[in-house]
Amino acid sequence: MLNLLVKPGWVLAENVVQDRIGNAAFGTFAALLNFTLVLASVSDLGITQHTTKRVAAEPGFLPEYFPTVLPLRGALSVVFLGVMVAGGWLMGYRGHTLMLLALIGVGLLLTQYAQFLRGAVQAHQHFRTDAWLSVLEKALMLGLVLALLPIGITLDRYVTVRTAAAGFTFVLLYGLVTRLFGRVPWRPRRAQAGELLRGSLPFALITLLYGMNERIDMLMIERLASPQEAGYYAGAYRWVDAIMMYLWTVLPLFFAKFAHSLHSREEQRELLWFGQRVATVPLLFVAAFVLFHGELLFFQFKHSTPAELARMTLCAQLLFLNVLVHAFFAIYSTLLTSTSHERPVSWLVALSIALNIGLNVLLLPRYGAVAGALNTLICAIMVSGGYVWLVQYRAGVAVPWALLARLGLTFGGLCAGWYALQAYAGLPWLLESLLAGLAFVGLLFATGVLRVGELRGALRRND
Repeated sequence: MLNLLVKPGWVLAENVVQDRIGNAAFGTFAALLNFTLVLASVSDLGITQHTTKRVAAEPGFLPEYFPTVLPLRGALSVVFLGVMVAGGWLMGYRGHTLMLLALIGVGLLLTQYAQFLRGAVQAHQHFRTDAWLSVLEKALMLGLVLALLPIGITLDRYVTVRTAAAGFTFVLLYGLVTRLFGRVPWRPRRAQAGELLRGSLPFALITLLYGMNERIDMLMIERLASPQEAGYYAGAYRWVDAIMMYLWTVLPLFFAKFAHSLHSREEQRELLWFGQRVATVPLLFVAAFVLFHGELLFFQFKHSTPAELARMTLCAQLLFLNVLVHAFFAIYSTLLTSTSHERPVSWLVALSIALNIGLNVLLLPRYGAVAGALNTLICAIMVSGGYVWLVQYRAGVAVPWALLARLGLTFGGLCAGWYALQAYAGLPWLLESLLAGLAFVGLLFATGVLRVGELRGALRRND
C-alpha cells in the first residue's frame, strides 16, 4: 500500500521533470539509467537473494557470514561501477555524459546495497520496518524534485538529487542494521566468499535475463535512433511501469499458492482459472482506456508539440497492448517458475531478448520509439505463446481456453462500445469513460467471466 501511494506521485513528478528539461535530455537520462539498471541488477551476482534465503533458514548465518558478505558486496559494487563506466565509453558516451553515467551508477549501486541490507531486515521478520524502508528513497526523491521546481530543474540537478536520496537512504539503513544486529566487523574469508558466489550465481543469471528483457529497448533507441526518440518512449513506458505494479503485486500471491499445490494438478488448474480472471479483468479496461484516450496520459507536457504528443500517445497505445498480453499470460509464467520449470522459462526469455535485439537493429534507425514499442509487443506475444504451450504440455495443467475466449470477447465488446460512444455520442471523456465502465461490467456478466451466483456467494461469506 505504501508503494501504491508513492508510485503515482513519482510518475507525475517525472512527467514534470521530462517536460521541464526536454524530451531529448530526458531520453539521454533514461538510456543511461536503463543501462546502469541492467548491470546494477546483477552487481552482487545474486548474493542478495541467496543471503536473504540463507538468513531466513539459518539463524546462525548472519553473524558467521556477514563479515565476509559486507566487504564482498562492497567490492563487487566498485567493480561494477568500473564496468558501467567502461561499457558506457565503449558505446560512445564521452565527457559530461560519461560523468552523468557514473553518477547514476553510484546512486543505483547504493540503492542495490540498501536492498541487500533490507534482506537482513526481512529475514529477521521486521516487516513493518522494511515496509517503510521500501518507500523511503522514492519519497525522499519526490520531495527533493518538488523542491527543485521553484528554482528550476536541469538534468544535472535531477541526477544529483536522485543520487543524494540514494546515499542518504543507504547511510540510514546501514545505521539501522548496525543498531538491530550489532556492529558487523569486515573480515572477509576466501572460502566463504567462494561458497557464497557458487550459491548465488544462478540467481544472477535469471536476474540478468529479466533485466535485459525489460530495459534494453530504451538504451537501443537512444543509441540507434536519437535521444529525442528515447524521450518519447520513456514518457510512454513510465505509465506502463506504474500500471504493471498491479500484476507484480498480485502474481507473487499466486506464486506461493502454486508452489504449495505442487503435487495436485487439479488444485493448480483451479488456481490458474481463478488467477486468470484476477490478473486479466482490471487491465482490460485500463488497456481500452489508453487505446481511446491515450493522449490524456501526457496532460502535463506543456512544452511538447502536437506531433511529439501524438508520437508518445502512439507508443503508449502499443505498449499498453503489451500490458494486455501480460494481463492474459503472465500468470502462466508464474505457474511455471513456481513449479520447477525455471529453465525452459529462462530459455524463452533469452529467445525473446535475441528476437527483440534483432528487430531493434533492423527497425529502430528508421522508425525510432514506435518500432521499439512494436518490437516489445511482438516479443511479448511470442514468449506468451511459449508459456501457454509449456503449461499445457510440460506442466500438465489444463489451459482455460473457454475462459480466455470469453475474456477476449469481453475486451472486443468493450472496444466496440467505446468506439461507438466516441464516434457518435460526442461526450466529454470522463462521462464517456464512465459509460464504457458500466458497459464493461455488464459485458463481464453477459460473457460469463463473472457470474451472479459467485457474487452472491462472496457477499454471503463477507456477511
